[in-house]
Amino acid sequence: MAALTGGDKCFKYLLFTFNFIFWLAGTGVFAVGLWLRFDSKTKALFEGEGAPSMFFTGIYILIVAGALMMVVGFLGCCGAIQESPCMLELFFSFLLIILAIQVAAGIWAYFNKDKVVLNILVVYSEIHKQYTATKSEAMKQTVHHIQHTLNCCGPDEPVVYDHDTCPKGESIKSCLTVIVNLFTSKFLIIGGVGIGIGVIMIFGMIFSMMLSCAIRKSRQVV
Repeated sequence: MAALTGGDKCFKYLLFTFNFIFWLAGTGVFAVGLWLRFDSKTKALFEGEGAPSMFFTGIYILIVAGALMMVVGFLGCCGAIQESPCMLELFFSFLLIILAIQVAAGIWAYFNKDKVVLNILVVYSEIHKQYTATKSEAMKQTVHHIQHTLNCCGPDEPVVYDHDTCPKGESIKSCLTVIVNLFTSKFLIIGGVGIGIGVIMIFGMIFSMMLSCAIRKSRQVV
């Protein structure tokens, strides 16, 4: 059995680095999903008959996606370090599936961006409606968190200021206006980030196949 050449070893450590970063990213996505699901500021969204289904569906997608990224990253790291063609090929297959899902989701989002924004507006309006109706502390914290993050106040235009949930400022806009402006102006940036991630994943797939072929070739040398 021959050892890997210098170039192949470079691919090995590049692939390990890529997968370690991918595993860290997956851990972050998984942690954010769990935090949004169980944090006291958002936990109230899961309670009651009027809970917005789109919100917690998105949270569960985050949790599953994060867990899948962690598994794929782990496979890639182990496959690279242990020089296992089987693990590398399994990693390639998982990455190909994720890339296909990402492309499909990107195409769907592009052709349905207006519907996506509308659904987000409906979710926020429902959350604010529940807070107005119940005045519960949990819902107040949720609305406070959303509005301070977006630096906006309420669904109405002109703004009806609420000292308990709205951030301070002289030119605070309605949250519906801010959400529409945010997604309109940032949609291309979000798409660019998605394309960048896809390109990185393609390089990871190429490196994994090159390393797998190099390992199999080295094992055939007596």
